[in-house]
Amino acid sequence: MEQIIKNDGFPEDGDYSRLELFNREKHERLEALYRGVLNELDAEPEREGLVQTPSRMAKSMMFLTEGYAMDPVEMLKKAIFQESYQQMVLVKDIEVYSLCEHHLIPFFGKAHVAYIPNGQITGLSKIARVVDAFAHRLQVQERLTNQIRDCIKEALNPLGVAVVIEAQHLCMMMRGVQKQNSITTTSAFTGVFMKDPRTREEFMHLIK
Repeated sequence: MEQIIKNDGFPEDGDYSRLELFNREKHERLEALYRGVLNELDAEPEREGLVQTPSRMAKSMMFLTEGYAMDPVEMLKKAIFQESYQQMVLVKDIEVYSLCEHHLIPFFGKAHVAYIPNGQITGLSKIARVVDAFAHRLQVQERLTNQIRDCIKEALNPLGVAVVIEAQHLCMMMRGVQKQNSITTTSAFTGVFMKDPRTREEFMHLIK
């Protein structure tokens, strides 16, 4: 059974703060699983600081993976406007926070997204929402980059799409090779960004 609740976990109507779609049964199942994990990891899982941790972890993971319940293509299609503009539309420095599916450890950075309209545009905030919708899933950066590109291509049918993501991965920084200053860059292009080097160079120049 799903209901709308506030971030603090309590339902409330008529509130203008951020709302989440909350599934209480799913929360209870996750809470029980995380309680088992803490019992394995900590010798004092019932101490004050950990008593509510399983519930907090469950709510956190439900929020961080809420993108599975979103349809980014439909999100864009609901905000399409007819427009003859055919120059580059660039939204850069979009904050990205996601979870690496290999270790469930965060990676974070910025996305730069551009497209060249072909008779229709979308609201600028919707580009950022598309990034969030795909980022709020268990991800790898390479797939995330392609998904954003393909979504904009499908919804808007533009002359071209360009996506670059620059991110730091805590799975590299906190464990493994422990390289704190490493940054991973991925890119994905379609249309004129693939065919015309000058257009691609303009995009790369603008994001730098």
